[in-house]
Amino acid sequence: MLALAAPGLTACGSASPGPVPKVETAASHPGVAGLDAVIDISHNVAVTDFKAVRRSGILAVLHKVTEGGDWFDPSSAARKRQAEAAGLLWGGYHFGTRQYSGADQAKAFLSAAQPGPSTLLALDVEPNERNPRNTMQVAQAEAFVQTIFQATGRLPLVYTHPRWANGDKYGRAGMRLNPPIGPRSLLARCDLWLADYREEPEVPYAWADKGWRLWQYVADETAADAAYGTVPRAVAGVGHCDRNLFNGDANALNRFWRSKA
Repeated sequence: MLALAAPGLTACGSASPGPVPKVETAASHPGVAGLDAVIDISHNVAVTDFKAVRRSGILAVLHKVTEGGDWFDPSSAARKRQAEAAGLLWGGYHFGTRQYSGADQAKAFLSAAQPGPSTLLALDVEPNERNPRNTMQVAQAEAFVQTIFQATGRLPLVYTHPRWANGDKYGRAGMRLNPPIGPRSLLARCDLWLADYREEPEVPYAWADKGWRLWQYVADETAADAAYGTVPRAVAGVGHCDRNLFNGDANALNRFWRSKA
């Protein structure tokens, strides 16, 4: 999930999630147990048919909603309605920045996401590669989470990479999160949406006793590019997407999604 170059900077259906998706060849999916049925996308992903997405075995979609305090994804609201109508679980995420307070970013996110009784919420905590000085800090992320909890009674997922969360050098610019996310942080109370494109994901120190709930194991998968393994893991109905494992089965995914509401 990358920040935008401009402008200011850079939710779930009521239908049953249906059967567990077909398991493909070992070369096409991670060797870690989990349900490969969640994708995440944003406005820069072409969507032609959410019903086709659902027929591909996908059960849930996470979509970018906001960034910072003044950028709103123009496609998320309409796609939320379309995805839910197709029987998909829906969630929205916010890309955090440093320019605005965490509380103000959370308010902007909630105003745009308009979360319903079964809308999953998430905060993306990662380096802002396009504008490193505008990278969200831990205190801001904690204020964001606190504001979401006060407004909704639920904690959002936290999306992050292990090296970033642990305060190690990360990304093209070799940036560090200082201070790193510790086990006593409010962020560590949130379920972890882990980004790690290796065979075996590393769980950040703050979540060592809890583990990951979602693991984004591959990004920008298309029909022409097997970004993971030897078999493309493209999803019908979208031009490209990031793929995520859920730590559980289809019934557990449905319970989890709704328990966050």
